[in-house]
Amino acid sequence: MSLAPKASEDPASLRRGNFTYFPVIPGRLEFSIELRRAILRDKPRIVAVELPGSLEDVYLQALARLPEMSVILYPDPQDDERGIYVPVEPCDPFTEAVRTGLEVDAEVVFIEPDSGDRPHLPDLYPDPYSIRYIGLQKFIESYRVYPQERNDDIAAHASGMAWKLQGTDPLASVFAVVSLNMLDPLLDAMEAPQDPPRSRKPPEIRLLNPHPACLAEITIEYPYLQDRYELFRMEMEPRELVDRPKVQFDLLREAEKEYVKNTGDKVEYWQRRMMARFTRNLASIGGDLVAGVFDLTVAARSIVDDNYAYEVWQMANRYPSQKDASDLLETVNLSGEEIWLNTKKLKLRRRLPRPKQRLVPRGLKRRKKEKFEGEWARQTDGNAICSYPPEDLVIEDYGRFLKKKAKSMLSEERMRTEPFTTSVLDGIDLRETIRNWHEGKIYVRQLDRIAGEVGAAVVIFDEDHNDRYQYLTTWLGEHQNESDMAFYSTQPFEHLVGPGIGRAEYGGFLMTLPPRRMIDIWSDPDYDFAQNKPERLLMAGLDYSVQRYVVYVAAKPPRSIFRSIAAHLNRRILYVPIGALNPAKLKKIRVVHVLDSYDRRDQAKEYLW
Repeated sequence: MSLAPKASEDPASLRRGNFTYFPVIPGRLEFSIELRRAILRDKPRIVAVELPGSLEDVYLQALARLPEMSVILYPDPQDDERGIYVPVEPCDPFTEAVRTGLEVDAEVVFIEPDSGDRPHLPDLYPDPYSIRYIGLQKFIESYRVYPQERNDDIAAHASGMAWKLQGTDPLASVFAVVSLNMLDPLLDAMEAPQDPPRSRKPPEIRLLNPHPACLAEITIEYPYLQDRYELFRMEMEPRELVDRPKVQFDLLREAEKEYVKNTGDKVEYWQRRMMARFTRNLASIGGDLVAGVFDLTVAARSIVDDNYAYEVWQMANRYPSQKDASDLLETVNLSGEEIWLNTKKLKLRRRLPRPKQRLVPRGLKRRKKEKFEGEWARQTDGNAICSYPPEDLVIEDYGRFLKKKAKSMLSEERMRTEPFTTSVLDGIDLRETIRNWHEGKIYVRQLDRIAGEVGAAVVIFDEDHNDRYQYLTTWLGEHQNESDMAFYSTQPFEHLVGPGIGRAEYGGFLMTLPPRRMIDIWSDPDYDFAQNKPERLLMAGLDYSVQRYVVYVAAKPPRSIFRSIAAHLNRRILYVPIGALNPAKLKKIRVVHVLDSYDRRDQAKEYLW
């Protein structure tokens, strides 16, 4: 993309004579990509970058170490006891300008004055990812419409850079890379000859090797993304650009593999969807289009758990090129507080399995094991199956909870809020009252209580796209308070935990009252319309429910046609997102034990946990 318009007299043009100005947002990937393209295309004789001249030698040393990152350290001019750390990272546009400039044999000039008091400007930039959709030129034009306020420090800084640029070869093509918030002050300063800026004694500068464990805290773009950018640079003709959402998807996918390997748990489909929605909302709150690594970690902890959040952070911090020691440089493990102002903190309490055996309390029975391999399989006759009554009580109780929750959600949807006049109705709505506090009114709410009860509950943990859950069963309640139940699960007798006692994992189940009415739904031809197992359970739930409402818990709502089917049967589906339920409780009820006879119930307590 060219930043120069065709009409040279255009005041918005960024090409003035032999000078081409390329404004950037420091540290951001999209500007580095566009900058590299522009320099490789134009091949200027001089590349001027907004970096202090006193750092030139050590900065070039840091570039020679790339792709291994470095940190420049020099004393703070305002406080000799403090240091200023400058990370040299591949995704920084100023780093890219120098690297690509040297690649095309251009002269590199550091134009920032050495006064040491660069003005601190607020970084009120739009999200650079928008460049992928509107283009670089429109992004810059949109920013320049609402410039930030200037002061004497900004004018002096721009004057010093202009003096350096005015001293370059007047016949050479100059490519000036400056911060976007310094572009217009610099263009104004270039309109008149400038005096040399005041300088100070060059500070003592050191080059350090940052430890790999601290990179995610001290870099602007997270290391996993910077590693992708290095791969992009190495390809002479890259097939595709480094796309942030795609890189984030790869990061989460690789973190999930580590999570499964280290904990044995897995991230469900509905959790991935919730994380996508959660990170989108976090980014929107911050005024961004794409969430950063901190928001990704917060979402992983909130939706899954701390262990997964830890894997996401560790994966984001992965940068294979960085070494934990250097023969020439001191290695330091820095924190974000040492580099940046106003940092955010997040505590992760990782829960690890305890490899060392604890002392066993007296009286605690050990879990029984087979005397020889295949002992319990030989004792399984397979003539009948039944459930384990303590588990029945747990799942029946959870079914009642789901019915109450679904009704309360429907009531809240129908809730009406209005200003208080003569009656408080069903109570004061504190949220609405606070939201409209400026009106000086109290708001009350009226709940529209629904008529009818819930007759069936369907819970879908996994839609089973890979046909993992092949055990399809329907069993009947044994008394008036126990539901008829149909479910699909893993094969229980492939995982025996006792003689004739199999352990399985639900993929989904249906519960309906009153009991002893349900025939085998998996062979019922009335439900052959269903495209998958969850739909067959839902159709059976609508068919067998004697009450108006049927609860459907899943990662996504059923197809719209099921609303029509329910209406024809005078039923209504109450959809509850599975992400709205307690994941720890869901994990507990997802385990089911199948016994091969009623006689096993007396001895099952010795084998189950």
